[in-house]
Amino acid sequence: MTTSAPSSPTASRSRNPLRAIARIPFGWQVLIGLALGVVLGLVASAMGPGSGEDGANWLVTALDTIGTTFVTLLKALVPPLIFLAIVTSIANLRQVTNAARLAWKTLLWFAITSLIAVSIGIALGALTNPGERTGIDSSAAEASETQGGWMDFLTGLVPSNFLGITGSTGDDGSVSLSFNALQILVISIAVGIAVLSVGEKAEPFLRFTGSALEIVQKLLWWVIRLAPIGTVGLLGNAVASYGWDAIGQLGVFVADVYIGMLLVLLVVYPILLKVNGLGVGSFFRGVWPATSLGFVSRSSLGTMPMTQTVTERMGVPRHYASFAVPLGATTKMDGCAAIYPALAAIFVANFYGVPLGVTDYLLIVLVSVLGSAATAGMTGATVMLTLTLSTLGLPLEGVGLLLAIDPILDMGRTALNVTGQALVPVIVSAREKLLDRDAYDAARRTSFAEIQAEQAREAEATTEEERKVPATA
Repeated sequence: MTTSAPSSPTASRSRNPLRAIARIPFGWQVLIGLALGVVLGLVASAMGPGSGEDGANWLVTALDTIGTTFVTLLKALVPPLIFLAIVTSIANLRQVTNAARLAWKTLLWFAITSLIAVSIGIALGALTNPGERTGIDSSAAEASETQGGWMDFLTGLVPSNFLGITGSTGDDGSVSLSFNALQILVISIAVGIAVLSVGEKAEPFLRFTGSALEIVQKLLWWVIRLAPIGTVGLLGNAVASYGWDAIGQLGVFVADVYIGMLLVLLVVYPILLKVNGLGVGSFFRGVWPATSLGFVSRSSLGTMPMTQTVTERMGVPRHYASFAVPLGATTKMDGCAAIYPALAAIFVANFYGVPLGVTDYLLIVLVSVLGSAATAGMTGATVMLTLTLSTLGLPLEGVGLLLAIDPILDMGRTALNVTGQALVPVIVSAREKLLDRDAYDAARRTSFAEIQAEQAREAEATTEEERKVPATA
């Protein structure tokens, strides 16, 4: 009688499906999630309505729950991430030569790229008149609950409390809390400037915020690891809930938005890189992890740690990147605040038969360049769109015409946003002769796991250095 030899631990590990999945590169995991999301969305749509109160079948409900949970986890980490990142980044400017010059040049390039992007959006809208070529019914028009006007924007700058948290009461008496990212941004900038003014006495506070930022970013990395699963839910629910009919009815508008974003991404950005003596291939290889994650997460803020990491890997000094990237994640939105609102405003004007003149187009440009901070938040560009419509005097009900396809558009918008948020620090660093050209030219496409491993090594090295520094009385 023969007995089988016990399986070795190595053999057991090799048969573990979770370990096998973990060995798949993160980029491929995301692509698999995208494909699976589309397939499950089509299956859920074909299943028809369910017996639930909202008419959704069990698969739609499951996909919606998965996607919503992923976004909720990101939202939970955004308020501390904004506060800690902005305070730390402003404090880090102490270690940067000509900090004020770098700050205003960063803002200038934010404005330049936004100006180019919104001009492309206006040109496409003027050429195609997307609102006149739509099969959507006027009954879909509905004013958004989330609206933005210039007075709302200005009053929203004033924090209602130190944490920027607001509460609302539901019809059933329940109380829900939400945060105002713009107010948190204002508070963070004020605290950061106060830290600079206090000087040496603020060092213990800075050590605390620096440590807390590392912890929050680690938590965020864990959430980001769930992005392939979140992608299945987000994309699957979008396909099941809206289907291809909505995209077909708004085909010209969808095509305009994506053509405009591709023009900025693949034509404008390369030209700006070339003009500043930078290799195009090196930039796109280096920025790819942030671009792809932005597409999946639909959150510039949630992608911010990845954006900052790839920016530093491309040779941008850390002290400058830690200022420019968080600032860009809250105020630089070439997709959400430039191309999209320009095209959407023209679409609404076409749909309602409102003619737009030169003054109106100039107002669209002004709102896009100056009002980008109004989009500070997690996902979507509804606030920026309502701000643009209210400035032009167009019906706010036009927002409802576009809500059905917003998730599909938001993926591309966020991918463009985060790519631009990495582009500007690279260009400014190159112009100010701060860029490590060797690191930039050597930039290669890296995996998510490689970036995480490098961050872990850097954090460990930083800890070792701090241990060697004697404590001061």
